[in-house]
Amino acid sequence: MGEKVVAGPFGLSDRQHYRDKLRQCLAGLARLLEEKRFDRPKNMMGVEIELNLVGADGLPRMLNSQVLERIASRDFQTELAMFNLEVNIAPHRLGGRVFDRLSEELRTSLNYANRKAGELDAGIAMIGILPTLDRDDLVSSNLSDGDRYALLNDQIVAARGEDFTLDIEGVERLLCTSKSIVPEAACTSVQLHLQVTPGRFADVWNAAQAVTAAQIAVGANSPFLFGRELWRESRPPLFLQSTDTRPPELQAQGVRPRTWFGERWISSAYELFEENLRYFPALLPICDDEDPLRVLDEGGIPKLAELSLHNGTVYRWNRPVYGIADGVPHLRVENRVLPAGPTVTDVIANAAFYYGLVRALAEESRPVWTRLPFEAAAANFDAACRYGIDAQFQWPRRGRYGGVGPVDAVNLVRDELLPLAEAGLDAWGVEPADRDLYLGVIEERCRRRVNGASWQVETFHRALRKGIGREAALAATTRRYCELMHSGDPVHTWPVGLPEPVPLLG
Repeated sequence: MGEKVVAGPFGLSDRQHYRDKLRQCLAGLARLLEEKRFDRPKNMMGVEIELNLVGADGLPRMLNSQVLERIASRDFQTELAMFNLEVNIAPHRLGGRVFDRLSEELRTSLNYANRKAGELDAGIAMIGILPTLDRDDLVSSNLSDGDRYALLNDQIVAARGEDFTLDIEGVERLLCTSKSIVPEAACTSVQLHLQVTPGRFADVWNAAQAVTAAQIAVGANSPFLFGRELWRESRPPLFLQSTDTRPPELQAQGVRPRTWFGERWISSAYELFEENLRYFPALLPICDDEDPLRVLDEGGIPKLAELSLHNGTVYRWNRPVYGIADGVPHLRVENRVLPAGPTVTDVIANAAFYYGLVRALAEESRPVWTRLPFEAAAANFDAACRYGIDAQFQWPRRGRYGGVGPVDAVNLVRDELLPLAEAGLDAWGVEPADRDLYLGVIEERCRRRVNGASWQVETFHRALRKGIGREAALAATTRRYCELMHSGDPVHTWPVGLPEPVPLLG
């Protein structure tokens, strides 16, 4: 959303002025595309991970500003709530031993951050939703310091005009209301960036949309919220509902939510930015002094600040990103579908699977999106979030008759998608040792039908069967998760259940 925004009241003319600036930015983007001003292929990728701060008791700690002071690194920054941090890994070129290098950098960064958090009796947890979060933790008084968070909250609340309703029907049902967007802070994610040329953008974005369901099936890690067992990956419905500016009447009219899977395959990056302007009113109508068309006329590269800010308030699961590096503009696909964790190895395995898969699918002669209805891709995403590794999808059949048919997620991943990911990583020039190690993690999850969500749920239920109360079982599961997370072994190797003896709380 941008590092700095300045809070202030918006007048009646501000949104109109901002809309005009957005149109200028969109025209500037069209000219940049037409004039072929974008960067050449560089095979660059990047990773961001959102984190939780927890105490030795497994409960959240509202300490991010104090922890950041101690970390004192530009790689770390705040996120929405005081128990959140985000770590950014510098961009890398895909190829060679890139995944081992990423793994080493992430371990070093997270271990350092964990030591610094330990000085305040806290620790770092990589998990999709912290199981011990309580409704009282997710209130506006726990927003991170900084104008941008308060301003974004105020604008979404004003646009909605009433309390937010959280209604998620999963294994159990959660039904509650919130006066702010802070419940969205429960969602801690991994964002995978891939720089692409304009000519390749649509194929990569379409490929990423097609495989979001498979990513979630093998990577789900968010089964609990507010003490309830919900979906295996509860972040998407929580994110949608906690940022939903639409009251029920607008939902009934078919107005699109700001957290959005999309509704069609695309043929250019421009279409996504244009959709943003057409469908979504400005939340933060903050205007830059730049005249993007004049900058272009003078031979410069415009920042397109309003376009980028507006894009940051539309929460697509695969988001287009316009950026400038070394004075040259570029486009990225930002894949936002994965939860954080469980371990660094798991995060890197998820990344290797994704980068290999989108490369192979984007280069197929009969791309999957020409054979899979977009509605089926959206339904697959929903099924993956609900059922995780036990999901069933609709997928194009092999063979001369074609069509779409049902397939178990694990069979699809093992039989069809992993070989594609392997070919894609080979095309990127990734070393076979890296390729086999990290895709092997995905294969083992499928073979054992284990991911972070299934481990959490099974460990929690074993604790319940031992007679431990729900709150204590969730706290004990969280503590055990953190212990195994820091050991570094991938989640499919984790022993299920709690070590003996289990300390009983409450």
